[in-house]
Amino acid sequence: MLVKLSTDSVTSARADLLAIGVHGSLASPLVKAIDGATKKALGKLAKLERFEGKDGQTLRMTAAGLGASQVLLVGLGEGEPSVASARKLGAIAARAARSYGTVAIAAPSDDAAVVRALASGALLGGYRYTRYLTGDRVPVRTLGTIKLIVGKRTPALRDAAAAGVVLGESVNHARDLVNAPPNDLTPTALADFAAAQCKALGVPCKVWDKKGIEKLGMPLLLAVSRGSSQEPRFVHMTYTPKGVAPKAKVVFVGKGLTFDAGGLCIKPPKSMLDMKCDMAGAATTIGIVMAAARLELPVEVHGIIGATENMLGADAYRPGDVFPSRDGKSVEIINTDAEGRLVLADALAYARDLGADHLIDHATLTGACMVALGPHRAGLFTDDAKLADRYLSVAEAEGEAFWRLPLDRDQFEALKSDVADLKHAADRTGGAITAALFLREFAGEGSYMHLDIAGPSFQDGVHGVHPKGGTGFGVLTGVRFLESLGG
Repeated sequence: MLVKLSTDSVTSARADLLAIGVHGSLASPLVKAIDGATKKALGKLAKLERFEGKDGQTLRMTAAGLGASQVLLVGLGEGEPSVASARKLGAIAARAARSYGTVAIAAPSDDAAVVRALASGALLGGYRYTRYLTGDRVPVRTLGTIKLIVGKRTPALRDAAAAGVVLGESVNHARDLVNAPPNDLTPTALADFAAAQCKALGVPCKVWDKKGIEKLGMPLLLAVSRGSSQEPRFVHMTYTPKGVAPKAKVVFVGKGLTFDAGGLCIKPPKSMLDMKCDMAGAATTIGIVMAAARLELPVEVHGIIGATENMLGADAYRPGDVFPSRDGKSVEIINTDAEGRLVLADALAYARDLGADHLIDHATLTGACMVALGPHRAGLFTDDAKLADRYLSVAEAEGEAFWRLPLDRDQFEALKSDVADLKHAADRTGGAITAALFLREFAGEGSYMHLDIAGPSFQDGVHGVHPKGGTGFGVLTGVRFLESLGG
């Protein structure tokens, strides 16, 4: 999709669809201009349909007298334009125009942050996963051009729109990975994708195969992979800003289970259906690193991914098995369907040795977190209050929902084993917390945060800027966090 700035008036802008955001009132100059050009038809329709600009309301009209073929009013609720509301406007407008050629969206203001959000939202709303469609299932028309109507085409707004495109494309890359079927997106394919993206941007990327992982000393990752005919992969991406000293060093770790059947503790069929999404943490990690490189952020960023399947082959690991870890601690296996924390344990032990200012993982880790927080909010676990406050603040600005959950040390008792240093899982109560406590044992003493994105990484239907399926959740917040460190 091509995104460009336009200084056309809302009445003359040529497009298949013109979208205008309405913040709880039809008294805005843009709406008045459309109403006048349509001989009060817009106002009459709004009254008939009881459209008042409330959050979630939309009003669509076909009318003569305008440059655009149709007009869409998007209700954004009371209040002033914000990054989150601008992104929502862009997403709703582009989603409504996905089968058209061109959409024009009136920017709520000429604020650079708002224009950036509008551009990224339009890319997110225009997203469709059509790779495997054939014949008459292939869309006849797709959205090709997005015009952002602004007051002036300034260099600052051009840069803002370009940054919004980078963010939108980075999220959409993550969505593509999550939506890809597991027979195609194997651990090797996931690693190859990361390597190809890095090569295109000049970002160093190391990929280890099974023998390489053995040399790295990652027994837990290898244990999980034993039941699959697909070899595991371990990935390390490194973005370093050019020409400037990095203002911070951040390591992101992503869980990369390209398919999770549950191992010998097999999942029921309904629960297994969407387990291609169990690599969403890896997809988010790739998206963040690629966006940081394209935006040339003054922060050193590492992306670490442990990729494997969790299957039921003849050599699959078993409940009751005990394995060492890269960290040195021995781990008793309790439930083979709690495999993600094992992969992350070895990855975190590797990542902590990089000496970062902050170590952060994204993982579709527990159903317990979804039970606690629902499908649209991620769990945030950390002992670092300053890190939590900063991350929650930028997440709110980006419109991604997190909630800080406790790391209750009392619950660590449930992870004590009679035959090893640790059990890797406890009973169902406080399951998201005990999982986070297990990971904390391998992350070292530095600033560490675990993000359980099991709910919002994959949606059963459209929600906000997110489509059905993979959402790319976490990329926007991760990038904004890096920007906050860069000053």
